[in-house]
Amino acid sequence: MEFSAVRKRSGRVWSTARSIAGRIEFGTRPVDPRTRAALRERWNALPAGVRTPSQTLGRHAVGCEGTHGVFPKCNFTCTPCYHSADANKVRIDGEHTLREVAAQMQYFAARRGPRAHAQLIGGEVSLLASDDHAAALTVMREHGREPMSFTHGDFDYDYLQAVVVGGNGRRRFDRVSYAVHFDKLMRGRRGIPRARSEAELHPYRRRFAEMFARLEREHGVSSYLAHNMTVTPDNIDDVAEVAATVVAMDGYSMLSFQPAAFVGDDRRWRGDYREIDIDTVWVNIENGMGQAISHDAIQFGDPRCNRTALGFMVGRTWYPFVDVSKSAELEARDRFFTHLGGMNFGGTRPAVLVLKLLRVFVGYPRGAGVAVRWAHSAVRRCGGLGRLSVAFARRQVRPMTFVVHRFMDAENVAPAWEMMVSGHTASDPVLLETQERLAACTYSMAHPETGELVPACVQHSVLDPDENKQLRTLLPLTPAGSRSPRCCQPGPVIS
Repeated sequence: MEFSAVRKRSGRVWSTARSIAGRIEFGTRPVDPRTRAALRERWNALPAGVRTPSQTLGRHAVGCEGTHGVFPKCNFTCTPCYHSADANKVRIDGEHTLREVAAQMQYFAARRGPRAHAQLIGGEVSLLASDDHAAALTVMREHGREPMSFTHGDFDYDYLQAVVVGGNGRRRFDRVSYAVHFDKLMRGRRGIPRARSEAELHPYRRRFAEMFARLEREHGVSSYLAHNMTVTPDNIDDVAEVAATVVAMDGYSMLSFQPAAFVGDDRRWRGDYREIDIDTVWVNIENGMGQAISHDAIQFGDPRCNRTALGFMVGRTWYPFVDVSKSAELEARDRFFTHLGGMNFGGTRPAVLVLKLLRVFVGYPRGAGVAVRWAHSAVRRCGGLGRLSVAFARRQVRPMTFVVHRFMDAENVAPAWEMMVSGHTASDPVLLETQERLAACTYSMAHPETGELVPACVQHSVLDPDENKQLRTLLPLTPAGSRSPRCCQPGPVIS
């Protein structure tokens, strides 16, 4: 009997050990099998013309994600405005927001793997109660998403602090990401309801970044800030000055410019917005930075939609992470996609990340040499180890990404999408281009009720109008039997 009991205990110990070892083995795999499957599906769905050595979709990333129909209301009246005519006739409702965010994130996780970047977007995110905002970010994280809140930035530090710090005084998050939109086409910002120039908005851009610097000082919460700007003929000449000024503010890690497209409420459109293309915007960014900004190394989706330059600042000079003119760096990029593509870096604990990397290098021992050669080349481009060391010591090295994202006009998206759904390829060159760009879209919205993932341009051009009409019934602006809320008090003027 004693021998039998020992055997049983031994069996349980070995079973537990095998279970633990299995979890460790699975948890330290360089790429989760679900991510690998999602990447393979994404790559196979891309048009042949964008399956290039620089393409990131399907090789390292599945693309970005965004919410829809979760809080469509906004308190600005911008021209142009991408919202449908009914968006501001829907009330903000925390329970609805959390329910819809959870359903959409669950579907994303099932279709696109356990990790991705997702925007909490719809209307103006700061109209959510701070607890609801924080709860939505928590739900997104629970589904493996790295959330970014999209805002016009017209809120105070107290609101930001309430989102990040709970009522018990303990911080909810170690890091937050915000995409903030500033341009003179916006209407309703406190202190400057109608800016006459982009320069007049610089104090507000600076104030927004300073709130997050204060958040880190007081609560130890780091941040990633992306600055967005719509570009039309009215402000194209300001792009260079905006780029130079915002980069110098130090608080932002991304500058994204979007040539305007005809989407949303027709009543909010004035003037000719068809004149601005990606090349024109990019030249102005380079003029503002006083240098060439290389975007050849990394591509996200279709180059007619996106142009992205990933890099970093050393002092006031920008450098790309990969210089395609350097063979050692080009090899590093290619080997990265082959051996590290799909690995989750930002959302992995340091100890686990080290184990993942060790497993990669065990299977690919040449990788260490490739990494060393890339580092040697990059350091030389930046002026040598001495200059970099001094810059690091002075905290003058920081990431900086430049993006131009070109949306598409609704009048083209609607017929192109209708043909795609029915399995037809357009013969009209404009609609064919639209279909190709939609097939390579980097930004998707989830529809678990229909089992679809749709490109953002389709969501805004085709689906938003009907969706917001339905939400007007589900979430009327003023519930029956209640009074209309009092108007907000004006905020302070920033000088």
